[in-house]
Amino acid sequence: MAVPATTLPGRTGAVVLGDADVPAALAVCASDPVGSVLAASRLEQAATLGLRRAGGELWGYAEDDVLLAVCWVGANLVPVVGTTDAGTTSRALTAFAGLGRARGRRCSSIVGPADAVLGLWSRLRGAWPVEREVRTHQPSMVLDGDPLVAPDPRVRRSRPEEYDLVLPACVRMFTEEVGYSPASGPGGPYEVRVRRLVEDGRSFVRVDREGGWRRPRVVFKAEVPAVAGGVAQVQGVWVDPERRGERLSESGMAAVVQATRAEIAPVVSLYVNGYNTRAVRAYEAVGFREVGAYATVLF
Repeated sequence: MAVPATTLPGRTGAVVLGDADVPAALAVCASDPVGSVLAASRLEQAATLGLRRAGGELWGYAEDDVLLAVCWVGANLVPVVGTTDAGTTSRALTAFAGLGRARGRRCSSIVGPADAVLGLWSRLRGAWPVEREVRTHQPSMVLDGDPLVAPDPRVRRSRPEEYDLVLPACVRMFTEEVGYSPASGPGGPYEVRVRRLVEDGRSFVRVDREGGWRRPRVVFKAEVPAVAGGVAQVQGVWVDPERRGERLSESGMAAVVQATRAEIAPVVSLYVNGYNTRAVRAYEAVGFREVGAYATVLF
């Protein structure tokens, strides 16, 4: 899908777009609702709040007044190419790379549909700092029906008063997944993000009471931070290491899917590291099917 880029009359190339261009950028994202949900969720915020308050910058690529590709540039850089034409895609990624070289790296990762991410990074490599890791194949999976396993009745939305219980589980998950702790103290960006997800009803947990003092403990968690275009993307799925092997991820994800489809969006998506075959099998058991691939460049 391509729509008129009214702020780029008679131009071809990549430029920084403004608030007036957000609806056109969302139309580009609509060509691939699952692949673009990370960018589209931020753009939907920008449509109401403005780009600055939404926390990012918007790049666009146009040919002959038609917007063909966009990049959301915030904590993550998320490219979205709204065409399947190989030549146009190559030109768009080359143009975005030129803009990225000129403006420098401000993101902690490049993430999104694999072809766009890897194509963009191949053009930026050497101009930006050396990557810490490149995850080249992350199956993109969706479930748009009932889960195939029984939902765990103990999985529910986190409660605001449980923030101090949820945050350590989130930090442990992030540290296991990325290799460093995201914590920066009270009021830090990661802490604020976790609190906001809890307050918005986008954080799900199973809390068990264990030990001699019956202390509450998060044994399963997941979040739904990205929602746009009828798609909700689940992230941060984690099971306490001491409880792994009990299939909590399957029944827990079934509960998250059930609640999300009923109250947030009809299509539930996620992406997972291709080498994590155990997780892929668990999601398949729940009913997720692979529809594409993501990639992530970590700095």
